[in-house]
Amino acid sequence: YASGSAWQDILQSRWSGLLESCLYSIRGGGSNSTPAEQYAACRVLEASAVILGEDHDEIVLELNDALKKVINATGRATQVRIAALRCLSMVHFICGTHGLEEGEDVVSVLELCEKLCGEKYRGEKVSPSLRASALDCWSLLSSTLPDVKVAGGASDDEFSAISLGRGLELLSLLASCLESTDVGLRSSAGECVTLIHECRLNLGLDDDDAENATERRFRRGSWDGSEWEILMDEVKQRIAELSVESGHHMSKKSKKQQRSTFRDFMSTIVDDEPPEEVVTFRGGSVKVTSWKEIVQLNFIRHCLQGGFQIQMMMNETLHDIFGFDGSIISDATGMAMSQLEKRLTMSKTSDAAKKADKKMNRQRKTRTNVKNHFLTADGEDI
Repeated sequence: YASGSAWQDILQSRWSGLLESCLYSIRGGGSNSTPAEQYAACRVLEASAVILGEDHDEIVLELNDALKKVINATGRATQVRIAALRCLSMVHFICGTHGLEEGEDVVSVLELCEKLCGEKYRGEKVSPSLRASALDCWSLLSSTLPDVKVAGGASDDEFSAISLGRGLELLSLLASCLESTDVGLRSSAGECVTLIHECRLNLGLDDDDAENATERRFRRGSWDGSEWEILMDEVKQRIAELSVESGHHMSKKSKKQQRSTFRDFMSTIVDDEPPEEVVTFRGGSVKVTSWKEIVQLNFIRHCLQGGFQIQMMMNETLHDIFGFDGSIISDATGMAMSQLEKRLTMSKTSDAAKKADKKMNRQRKTRTNVKNHFLTADGEDI
């Protein structure tokens, strides 16, 4: 796996060639550029952004236009557009800084996601999978914004001078997405609403506040008395329904997954309780207790797939994002056994296990011979 500073240096030294090849495929260069190749190029660039790490505005500028053209091209394969959108979002999330100019910054990508999550874009109907991915990308990038820019309302007393939060402008659309027949779109919309609700609860709370659900519900971050109170009550009711939904229109596995997912959403939206998830890997673990971190974690896990564990152990940018000490994990990793070492020493088919088995067979045979020694006429063992 490409992990650690050494691999980061190797990737940086070969970045220009890799970038040129990926952009050639993404732009549809040549007659042999298939949707599968374009999809793979986007995935390579997305994973590379995680490895290269933070503070690389030049990478953002190199990819911005090319990826946006793919996303905007309604004639491209849906999976290619989804991969390009996720790649663009990851590049901005990991590599981008606040120094980017307007139109090239994260706000421009948020605006693009907000357009794509609607039913139509550029006069064409948007597929449910692309809408769901747009909501996932919106959640990721919104997790980098202050709470007030996500859930602050112009009608709130202390935030009257601040424009309407981006999340509040999406609430009506998210409520309609929760009524969709597509499971993925419903889940993405539910996660979006949960993130917005968490940001709303955090408004005005000090570090020592928010000890219990009752206190949180009736503080300044509540929906009570706002113009969105009725809409949020309807959303809460719909999420509660989805957390126990049953029927023959879904597979047993899908129903189980949906109920589990929406129960997590309901505990935050209805009961105002924070989430909790522990990610364990060789050498350590990470505990996340907010939806912002969970959104970031799930997006990175989807990007890295099988390389998620090693990147969590070795990638300094991920250490900074999730706030844990990489040196402690590295020390613990050195003392722990790898999967290969475990197979070689602890598996039933390992050399050590086979040797112990042979030794036990010899001991068992010896004991049997001692017991039966008196039966032999010539004194020889049976």
